[in-house]
Amino acid sequence: MGKKGKKEKKVKGAEKTAAKMEKKVSNRSKREEEDLEALIAQFQTLDAKKTQVIEIPCPPPSPRLNASLCAHPEKDELILFGGEFFNGQKDYLYNDLYFYNIRKNCWLKSEIPNPPPPRCSHQAVVVAQGGGQLWVFGGEFASPNGEQFYHYKDLWVLHLATQTWENIKAPGGPSGRSGHRMVASKKQLLVFGGFHENSRDFVYYNDVYSFSLDTFSWCRLSPAGFGPSPRSACQMTPTPDGTGVIIYGGYSKLRVKKDVEKGTIHSDMFLLKREAKEGQEKWTWARVSPSGSKPPPRSGFSLAVGPAGRAVLFGGVCDEEEEESLSGDFYNDLYLYDIAKNRWFPGLLRGNKPEKKKRRRGKKPEEGGEKEEEEEEEAEQAAAQAAAEVIKEFVAEDGTVMTIKEAGPVLQEEEEEEEEEEEDTAAAPAVEPCPRSNAMATVHQGKLFLYGGMFEVGNRQVTLNDFYCMDLHKMDQWEVLVKMDPKSQEWLDESESDGDEEDEEEEEANGAGGGDEEEDESEDEEEEEDEHPAVQEGEELSGYQSRTQQYWVGLARTNMGPDAKDKKVAKVALAMAKVFYEDQ
Repeated sequence: MGKKGKKEKKVKGAEKTAAKMEKKVSNRSKREEEDLEALIAQFQTLDAKKTQVIEIPCPPPSPRLNASLCAHPEKDELILFGGEFFNGQKDYLYNDLYFYNIRKNCWLKSEIPNPPPPRCSHQAVVVAQGGGQLWVFGGEFASPNGEQFYHYKDLWVLHLATQTWENIKAPGGPSGRSGHRMVASKKQLLVFGGFHENSRDFVYYNDVYSFSLDTFSWCRLSPAGFGPSPRSACQMTPTPDGTGVIIYGGYSKLRVKKDVEKGTIHSDMFLLKREAKEGQEKWTWARVSPSGSKPPPRSGFSLAVGPAGRAVLFGGVCDEEEEESLSGDFYNDLYLYDIAKNRWFPGLLRGNKPEKKKRRRGKKPEEGGEKEEEEEEEAEQAAAQAAAEVIKEFVAEDGTVMTIKEAGPVLQEEEEEEEEEEEDTAAAPAVEPCPRSNAMATVHQGKLFLYGGMFEVGNRQVTLNDFYCMDLHKMDQWEVLVKMDPKSQEWLDESESDGDEEDEEEEEANGAGGGDEEEDESEDEEEEEDEHPAVQEGEELSGYQSRTQQYWVGLARTNMGPDAKDKKVAKVALAMAKVFYEDQ
């Protein structure tokens, strides 16, 4: 009794602390949100002028992350809504709506009157009832400078049959938040977690709400047992039998000092189970310990529900936090979680090689046994593989060198020898998405679709709009639907904006005389370009890089800043030398 009483007091104390923090954040954010509400109202005023549905064939959506991508419940279409884009100086939030025709491989932008205001980090779920519906809850809106945030608590439904938006005003729902998760389960929408943040404070949630698709009413659940700690951006997957949901991973942070925050990447798993007793639903939390090859800890991964109710996890980032700096490794690997077997499997591509079947000695194959043996073989192969780094270099239009590090599997020596023997008949190199986080993912008829996301190079954020798909039944290859074009990336440093303002002031002060100064500056820039170490006649790339290493490392260090790690500086220096060498 004593231990139980202490635990209950501890839980109640934590709940009180969370409630105080939520109230504190709420009070401080009211002033900020009032300012942003005026900006949001301007967007809604513009949208209110739209009186009819307009559908426009268009190119793929612009680069973005934290949007929603869902499969149409009745058509071979995908639905993309909202998202954000940051160019180094300004945040852009979207509320545009796109439909992707899978068979025709084409995009359609649909302008429907009275849509939800612009947002990102929301959640969207499709259901088949009423001719097909897209439900959208929560998310956030940011000021153009990215320093103020407005967290939505509104609920919207897009009636796909009639192409109309409807704002559902039901009391008792979750507080304003973003980074939460929402799934459909037995005519209910279940919402878990998320966070609320303003310029000074933040709070993370672990509450659970259900919304009835029959009565259009909210209900806060009070599950028994110990559930996940407060977090956002977790994986939430309904069980195939509809009796509950799986919660995996996520991210949260705490303030350890006055101006120091520490992030936590969660890798635990829980089952929220529904039981119907005496005509009432009872919910219970239970800790789950899955077997198999688990994903390394990460945040910002993409999630979807694959065939047979398997959870699909792609990519993400593992951040290394120091007091005044943040760096991380981005992933492009794939993991599958089988809920029925409570086991993780690595999503290894089979490629075009003939399938190898393995059977244990002394046992005959049983019905359905071959599939299990193949899965066991994949898990064993994954355990026998070591990580290798593949460096890909891209040069943006402004000359910035973007180096992408990919973690790829390296097979054991015996398999390497087999690959060397088959080099003559080997197929072209495998195509796959580059490492990224916060991409949009969904599954339609056994195919995984992946759109956009972001990765970082130094202090620069690269936002993507490439588009891939893969057949999860075959697991043989990624198909490129839209290629990534690094030269189309836009990034504006703060120093550039300051320089532009100074130039404008000088032009206003000097009048027509500014033209001569610009010519002088351009001549100086040309002279500076000529000051790079010249390539000697007949010199190979490796020799040039070795001879001029000290110069390029110094230049890379100047561009990346003193906080950049030596290894990253060295890699960027080699890439810069290579670009200059190839331009000669």
